[in-house]
Amino acid sequence: MGLTNSSVGIKAVDSGLVIQKQSPDDRVVALAGNPNVGKSTVFNGLTGMNQHTGNWPGKTVTNAQGCCSTKSHAYVMVDIPGTYSLMAHSAEEEVARNFICFGDPDAVVVVCDATCLERNLNLVLQTIEISPRVVVCVNLMDEAKRKNIKINLELLSTRLGVPVVGTTARKKKSLRILMDSLDQVCSGPAQRAPFAVRYADAIEASIAQLEPLVKEKCGGKLNSRWLSLKLLDQDESLIREINAYLGERFLQDNTLQNAIAQAKTILMDRGIENEDQLKDLTVSALVQSAETICQGAITYEDRQYAAADRKLDKILTSKLTGYPVMIALLALVFWLTITGANYPSQLLSNGLFWIQDRLTEFFAYIHAPAWLHGVLVLGVYRVLAWVVSVMLPPMAIFFPLFTLLEDAGYLPRIAYNLDKPFKRCCACGKQALCMCMGFGCNAAGIIGCRIIDSPRERLLAILTNNFVPCNGRFPTLIAILTMFFVGTSGGAFSSLLSALLLTGIIVLGVAITLVVTKVLSKTLLKGMPSSFTLELPPYRKPQIGKVIVRSIFDRTLFVLGRAICVAAPAGLVIWLMANISVGGISVLNHCASFLDPFARLMGLDGVILIAFVLGFPANEIVIPIIIMAYMAQGSILELDSLVEMRNLFLQNGWTWITAVSTMLFSLNHWPCSTTLLTIKKETGSWKWTAIAAAIPTAVGVAVCILFTTITRVFA
Repeated sequence: MGLTNSSVGIKAVDSGLVIQKQSPDDRVVALAGNPNVGKSTVFNGLTGMNQHTGNWPGKTVTNAQGCCSTKSHAYVMVDIPGTYSLMAHSAEEEVARNFICFGDPDAVVVVCDATCLERNLNLVLQTIEISPRVVVCVNLMDEAKRKNIKINLELLSTRLGVPVVGTTARKKKSLRILMDSLDQVCSGPAQRAPFAVRYADAIEASIAQLEPLVKEKCGGKLNSRWLSLKLLDQDESLIREINAYLGERFLQDNTLQNAIAQAKTILMDRGIENEDQLKDLTVSALVQSAETICQGAITYEDRQYAAADRKLDKILTSKLTGYPVMIALLALVFWLTITGANYPSQLLSNGLFWIQDRLTEFFAYIHAPAWLHGVLVLGVYRVLAWVVSVMLPPMAIFFPLFTLLEDAGYLPRIAYNLDKPFKRCCACGKQALCMCMGFGCNAAGIIGCRIIDSPRERLLAILTNNFVPCNGRFPTLIAILTMFFVGTSGGAFSSLLSALLLTGIIVLGVAITLVVTKVLSKTLLKGMPSSFTLELPPYRKPQIGKVIVRSIFDRTLFVLGRAICVAAPAGLVIWLMANISVGGISVLNHCASFLDPFARLMGLDGVILIAFVLGFPANEIVIPIIIMAYMAQGSILELDSLVEMRNLFLQNGWTWITAVSTMLFSLNHWPCSTTLLTIKKETGSWKWTAIAAAIPTAVGVAVCILFTTITRVFA
């Protein structure tokens, strides 16, 4: 098995996916499964790709495609979003259902969790109703063994009528038997008839009434029994897909319409009067069938295998201890980030600015004009060097720590704890997961909002994600906290106090998120909170090596690359503004003077406000711009110590009120350019992008003015 390149694009009909084939003879395989069963890990093991995996439900929010091959066939594996059922209730579940039903895959691999297999069989039974070309992959067999759960795979295969294989996806060797079974399924017709769910007598009678005509009309394109059941249900989104797949004439056929009406009459005569009753009976039959299939095939030597998880959950999700533990863990992560980032950040800064000195010598050697050296070295390069040295070390520490919590299964517990506060704000508890991702990078948090099913609630999460500070704002917050409220002597106590105060600011940001969400849900985005299924996954031992590599390459370098792309032109603009003078005063200082009266109302000054404006491409450069403007220099500067920086700020009129106001505005102001571009991509609307910038800015201005006014009254 190995990764191959794709060259031929073939559209999967009505599935919303474009399947990339290397050859028209390649077999397309849908990789389906409940959320959090290791589906993406199976995908990575088969294809050699590096799609992000995580121990929380709803992680796969887009479709990934990769290639693998055996001696018999070449395959295109499509990792579709996790779904509990093919009775779709969200956009992601619709994508999964549509691809299985109408994307014409050559086979479907349904990945199941070995520790809760009976529940996962619900999806398996629905899938084999649609297609007999199914392989059931019982994943996480190692966890089942650890919990003393024994599974008779052969017996399950006999009862289901399709191949059932056991795997531990983290061990690639265990996937070979899966590919062998896939070869058998794709090489010819099914050897056995798949298990057929037996529904209530009334439903079976209605299907029998309708199926012969459906089979004739659909021409074998879809399973006639499954299609007959779905025509009785009349799910609107599914009917649209059936129309697109079979053509509108199919459902407009008068003979078929009369047959559907007669079948519904049979249901009504036997007491099934509405679609909800039909769905309840359908689900009940699936659950009972899964229970029957598992009897004798799954044995539990220890019925208390999950007792340790439940005991831990009593602490982590309790009303009494859940929130303190969350705050303590957050403070610990910040303390480790602050303490660990100082030394490598200084080393990186020294190295990059050493390169700057060599570049300066090179420009002098070639007798380059001063303006060219200023633009390229003191402008573009110096800003890039500052952004990299300040941003990279904290991200390289924060993202792995965050991913370790994710891998261990703690993030869904945070969503569980915050579900009620968000519900009171008419939002979705899953917003907590997106909010956590925003601590590393708000752009990543915006992308993470895809896991929220409701478009209204997804938009709420997008518009409020910026109220939690990202890594780019940490340097400003930490520097001001240390200079004015902790002390500049350093040491373990200083970093611990900085982490605690920073955690307090984060908690304030979360509180503002809830308030703004509540206001938006009562005004601009009215609506009631939707219900959702939040599965608490089992606690798992994180794969530390993979976590570090994945965090650095998938998150840290990705975010850093985006920041560099926007920081380079920003460096050019800042240098030009600082070096072009009008009336003996630089354009930068002219702009600062213009903004000064309004900035004073907020407890700031014009220099601080223009620094935030010019920091739009990357928040990391706010403090360097302030230093540059105060010292009347033509390029971004870095002072050697926080003591020097504090003295400079005090000389320019800073007080504790200025410090607090600056932190409040850093917490609440427009998103950076990278985040706004991501918002535009996710919403597809410049209107919502503008609103996403206006809301935190308005809140920041209002909070700063309110704080300054109150402190001046009581001063």
